Amino acid sequence: MIDMKMIKRLIGLFLIVMSVPGADADPPLTSQPAVAAFVDEMAHKHGFDKERLSQIINEAQFQQSIIDAITRPAESKPWYEYRPIFITDSRIEHGVRFMGDYKDILHRAETQYGVPAEIITAILGVETFYGERIGRHRIIDSLVTLAFGYPARGDFFRSELEAYLLLTREQHLDPVSMKGSYAGAMGLPQFISSSYRSYAVDFDGDGKKDLWTDPADAIGSVANYLKIHGWQAHQAVAVHARVSGEGFRDALDMGIKPSIEVAQLRKYGIAPDKRLDKHLKSALIQLEAKSGYEYWLGLENFYVITRYNHSPLYAMAVYQLSQAIKAGKEHEIAVNN
Repeated sequence: MIDMKMIKRLIGLFLIVMSVPGADADPPLTSQPAVAAFVDEMAHKHGFDKERLSQIINEAQFQQSIIDAITRPAESKPWYEYRPIFITDSRIEHGVRFMGDYKDILHRAETQYGVPAEIITAILGVETFYGERIGRHRIIDSLVTLAFGYPARGDFFRSELEAYLLLTREQHLDPVSMKGSYAGAMGLPQFISSSYRSYAVDFDGDGKKDLWTDPADAIGSVANYLKIHGWQAHQAVAVHARVSGEGFRDALDMGIKPSIEVAQLRKYGIAPDKRLDKHLKSALIQLEAKSGYEYWLGLENFYVITRYNHSPLYAMAVYQLSQAIKAGKEHEIAVNN
């Protein structure tokens, strides 16, 4: 006897499989209304050839692994698990070596933009291990997947896809072959497309803004990015603090943007471990240790680092790695002298 319920179930499963982007029998991506509308907009707004752009978009492959990755970023880990990913002997040693190899360029960037060499180095260390790990995903796959398959941030990634297509046209790059992170970040400093177009600089004067293979441009671009976002030269980044009572919880609720003057910290039960100018503004940062919490005051420069990546864990990893690299470099200089 024919089991009609089973047949209907199998048909339903077949239709679901056929609807998944990337399936063998899938129609081209540009047959989807949202994708077709995007192509039309790019042609109207920026003068792209619709046929060529459709070919580029249709070469993209939807990847569920990209959706999975963006929903569980490393920054969702507690600090005691996040820190060991980036504060390692190998990353510190390579950072010391990078500072030595590019000391003149780093010094010029620090002089021009006011951003310490160790901060620039640490960001490149955290992002791509100083250029050794720039990403394995085709950027077109990442951005198309997230632009049209991740509704939670679809608008943002459609904007980044637009910027990417403009960037590759401007830089004469193949939009299909370029590789980066699962989120579409690229090059040594892992700039997203809009940041590349807005903040990248030709720091070695060769007529190109090359963040893929040119450490000088990467160094200058990171420094430029931080400077434009408010970096304050010769100012501290973060200071360890102690808390008491319950008032500090109100400070935590104020977020990571510095808003509490140092002179007002006492009323919240917060005591910095170092003397600070009473007029400086700060934010209380709580990091989860293996047992309990540790507390820091994030100053304006700490907040600026979070403009690169909005997680305070990221900013703290950059800061602590920078301090370890600086100490390692100073030790190397002392030994050699």
